[in-house]
This record gives sequence, C-alpha cells and structure tokens, in this order.
Amino acid sequence: MKLFFGDVFQEHAILTQEESHHFTKVLRGKLNDIIYVTNGTGTLIKGKATDVHAKEVTVSIDEKFDEFERKNYRLHMVVAPTKNMDRLEFFLEKATEIGLDEITFIQSFHSERKALKIERIEKIIQAATKQSLKAYFPIINPLVKFTDFLEAQKTNSADKFIAHCNQTIDRIPLKEQLRSSTGDVVILIGPEGDFSIEEVQLAEKKGFKGISLGHQRFRTETAALQAVFATDWELGEK
Repeated sequence: MKLFFGDVFQEHAILTQEESHHFTKVLRGKLNDIIYVTNGTGTLIKGKATDVHAKEVTVSIDEKFDEFERKNYRLHMVVAPTKNMDRLEFFLEKATEIGLDEITFIQSFHSERKALKIERIEKIIQAATKQSLKAYFPIINPLVKFTDFLEAQKTNSADKFIAHCNQTIDRIPLKEQLRSSTGDVVILIGPEGDFSIEEVQLAEKKGFKGISLGHQRFRTETAALQAVFATDWELGEK
C-alpha cells in the first residue's frame, strides 16, 4: 500500500508538489498505478493515477473512507524538547505511529533547548504518518513558554495531567487517572531536570493533576513515549 498526502475532492485527489515529485521521480510511478491518498484530516481514498507530472499527480477516486480508523480518544502531548534532537525525533516518530493528535513544545525553567525547526519536525511526523498508514496528521504547535501554555488552557475541558518526579507533591499513576478519563487528554512532560516545584504547583492551580509514570526515572523522550503507550493502552480499548 503506497500512501501519499494531497487534496481530496469529490471525484479526484491531487498530490502535493513534494509528493508528486516523490511518486514520479523516486518511486518511478506511472499512469494507472493504484495508490492511496489522505488529506491528513481523516479522509483516505484509493484510486488510480490518471494524470502524472513531476509537479502534480491527479488520482481518480475508486473508494473513499471518511474518518479512516479514527481513534476513540484524543491525545495532546506537551513536551519540553531535549537538547539532543535525535532523541526528540525518535519520540515524535514512535508517538505518531502509536497515536498522537497534537504536540506542543514548551520552554520551562530547566529547559535546555530554546528554539526548534518546525519544518524538520513536520517532515518527521509526516513520514511516520505515512509509514503507519494513518489518515490523521497530528497538529504541531511551536515552542511556547510554560506559563503561556497554562494560561491558554484555562478553558480547556480535557483531562489535564502533569508528570513530575517531586515526591513531596501528591502524584497518582497515569494509568489510574486514565481509567476515569473522558477520552480527551493533555499530558505535560518536563525537561531532563524536571519541572520546578513552582511550575508543578502553578499547573495544579490551573487544573492539571500530578501523575507518575512508574517507579523508574525516565529521560524526557522515554517519559513522553511511556505516556503515549499508557494512553493508547487504557483508552484505545474503551
């Protein structure tokens, strides 16, 4: 199954310029080849390449699937990016394959990275979406300050959690919290130095519940991936 991104219309789809180039020049795609196209918002079609050019490939629609394999929960991961980009990219790739709906990057007190190349991140997530044959492209938000993110969440009715390692503040295992979840979840994951106690307290005042991800002490990307696994395990079967 060859999956591409493009615009989906009533009777045909058009691949993006980058995807058209990949189909014609890299994969040596030809007229009448059967391919699949998604618009990244849940629609997936199966069709035949009817007009093939390096800058634009048109696909006639044989079958169309709306809300293709839509999950029964929505996960928004909020992560302080690691200094080592390879580790962050590993998390993004695997989290997208498992099931991620939105990602926001935050700058907290102990953050080591102050800037991100969103274009690079978009390409990694797009490739992972295609590799795992998904029809939903996760929303990618730019790097924001921790306090600004909390302020923007005041009216969010989702179940909101902050993972931290401070044993002087009450924490409940994420899996236990998820058992009573509505299915719309926001999870905060801090940097290598963890969230400061002031940040945890501020988040709790804004409606976030403290959680633990196990007895081990994880790196940022491992903790974030653990949260994605736990959410899929607990909510994916509901």
